[in-house]
Amino acid sequence: MQFFELLSYLPEAATSGPDAVISAPVTDSAQDVQPGGVFVARRGAVVDGHDLIPEAVARGAAAVIGERAPDQVICPVPYAAVPDARAVLALLAAAYHGFPSRKMVVIGVTGTDGKTTTVSLIHSILRAAGLRAGMISTVSAVIGGDALETGLHVTTPRAPEVQGYLARMAEAGLTHCVLEATSHGLAQGRVDAVDFDVAVITNIQHEHLDYHGTWEAYRDAKAELFRKLRRSAYKPGQDKVAVINADDTASADFLRAIPADRHLLYGLESAPVDFRAEAVAYRPDGTHFSVRGLAVHSPLVGAYNVSNVLAAMAAAAAVGIPLETIVKGIAALPPIPGRLERVDEGQDFLAVVDFAHTPNALRQVLTAARTLIAPGRRVICAVGSAGLRDRAKRRMMAAIAAELADFTVLTAEDPRTESLEAILAEMAEGCRAAGGVEGVTFIRVPDRGQALYEAVRRAGTGDIVLACGKGHEQSMCFGETEYPWDDRQALRAALRGQPLATLPTARS
Repeated sequence: MQFFELLSYLPEAATSGPDAVISAPVTDSAQDVQPGGVFVARRGAVVDGHDLIPEAVARGAAAVIGERAPDQVICPVPYAAVPDARAVLALLAAAYHGFPSRKMVVIGVTGTDGKTTTVSLIHSILRAAGLRAGMISTVSAVIGGDALETGLHVTTPRAPEVQGYLARMAEAGLTHCVLEATSHGLAQGRVDAVDFDVAVITNIQHEHLDYHGTWEAYRDAKAELFRKLRRSAYKPGQDKVAVINADDTASADFLRAIPADRHLLYGLESAPVDFRAEAVAYRPDGTHFSVRGLAVHSPLVGAYNVSNVLAAMAAAAAVGIPLETIVKGIAALPPIPGRLERVDEGQDFLAVVDFAHTPNALRQVLTAARTLIAPGRRVICAVGSAGLRDRAKRRMMAAIAAELADFTVLTAEDPRTESLEAILAEMAEGCRAAGGVEGVTFIRVPDRGQALYEAVRRAGTGDIVLACGKGHEQSMCFGETEYPWDDRQALRAALRGQPLATLPTARS
């Protein structure tokens, strides 16, 4: 592709210099520039990308796009100026790859909790239907037989990465893709150039107010996925379908007002809906219920996962998959990393890792935990709350743990540059406000590895120990450094009586 050909998608671009041959992808990371690629210099919250132009050129950038006027930039390769570099990044990345999402059916999933599970369910159903389907979640990108990690912490990958994954899927002949869209990813335009055909919402609960400012702004960011359901000339005859959780009253009416070719509703409580679970039974092998008279078995547990299953069923139906095949795909779901994932070292109680890091998710997983143990047995929970994130969550999550768990260990969860002791003090206040008594029903253990050991040490036969908040994540952030960390390994070590050290000062 020629540089000027790429710029033809940006009529407002002001160019400087000759044309250039572009032979590598578009990126906004100077470190990721490949020889022959395009570097998009944008002003970030901390770093101004224009200051990184020399590094990008040294790495082989064939051209640069930025926000400064051409006469205000020293750039030895062709340069073009645009009003908002972030706004055009996704479009340019898609254009370089030939707009891969136009070549497949794309199902987008957003919501506060349950996104990754729902994406995994839909992917399992598509595979059961014999379709060549890929998946981009906050855990991994699955392209054929390859699973690629998508980052240390949970969010939608950057726009160039999303388009790169989609391009690989298109090149591999995949016909369907399921894409997890976070509120950050939607608000920051990471999926702007994706041609979505189905939009799915799980729920909208308290989360990310540190970034979005208000709950209404957070809801509006989620709604952006549904606004992307616009008729496409590149997919003639393809319906644009909105899948909405009728039980989530805070979002249902708001999202139904956004135009789509069809709206499919699902729920356990609301009426009328297109997909409803009836005769729900929780058993040791998972959850059993019926939908439209057909028996459904899911290996997942908890009412919240019944809702996720219904969302996946509606999404699959939206692309024409028969209900009988949908049911097979649900039953065939493989384990999802960090979602009620069991760790077994031969102990006589359950030990589980779960990603629950929001108030709603914690409430749901603690409620589900009761269904996994016999009456009279105890739920023991280790939980933290991240630094430099929504502070209101700290007291809320601690209060939920104090209310629903029999014993709670408050501990670290990515404190970043905040004081861990101060975070735990806020959480302790939340526990006390819900009737918790420090030293009796809850304790503070800053080191997460030691905290998991303390939780395990208190478990008796038939109890359940839950490590909540980190799930599948592979690092823990202290200060500005990401340290390797895996809750599953840490819980396994605790079960063996050899707790892993978490705090940097405790590491060798």
